[in-house]
Amino acid sequence: MLLLALDTATPAVTVALHDGTRVLAESRQVDARRHGELLLPAVDRVLAEAGLKLDAVSDIVVGVGPGPYTGLRVGLVTAATFGAALGVPVHGLCTLDGLAHASGLTEPFVVATDARRKEVYWARYEAGPASGSAAPRTIMRLTEPAVDRPADIAEQVAGVPAVGAGALLYDTVFTGVRREGPEHQSAGALATLAAAKLAAGEELPPPQPMYLRRPDAQVPANYKVVTPQ
Repeated sequence: MLLLALDTATPAVTVALHDGTRVLAESRQVDARRHGELLLPAVDRVLAEAGLKLDAVSDIVVGVGPGPYTGLRVGLVTAATFGAALGVPVHGLCTLDGLAHASGLTEPFVVATDARRKEVYWARYEAGPASGSAAPRTIMRLTEPAVDRPADIAEQVAGVPAVGAGALLYDTVFTGVRREGPEHQSAGALATLAAAKLAAGEELPPPQPMYLRRPDAQVPANYKVVTPQ
């Protein structure tokens, strides 16, 4: 297996290569406005670092969000294009699951990312039993990803361990925020999670976007027609 993982659902443009055992190379740049500009150079960079060519990739995994419309689509379209060009399967994984996997937390906890509009994308997790004494615990998502105003979920998340940029931004609501935890997505964590699931024979979800709400850009309601009728 040579798994190419990428995610643009958060301000981090992140790419990684995983050989089924470990992360071979990873790139992450945080810039919420340059996803399209930064993603392909990041792919080139991790391939060069690993000393591999794109045609060596056997699987692609992409973070499907939830995330803002424009940034999220950059990663999804790129993954679909690579999959079609290489003739390899493209898998989807929830972006929040990648952050949860990177958290290192074992007690019940929350992941929250910044959804803009004074809202957060969030879900609740817990660590499942380890399959062996040396095996890491699996992370299980207990709730479906949601988008909410922090004040509306304050009772549900107060005092609960939390990671992610949304929890850091609204730390008066997410009072259990772990500042040492991951703030943005890591493609390395996403790749590690995907590789473990594929090795266990799990079928990963299709790479369908998880928007949870309408895009920010809207067609004006009363625009003036300037073309001939």
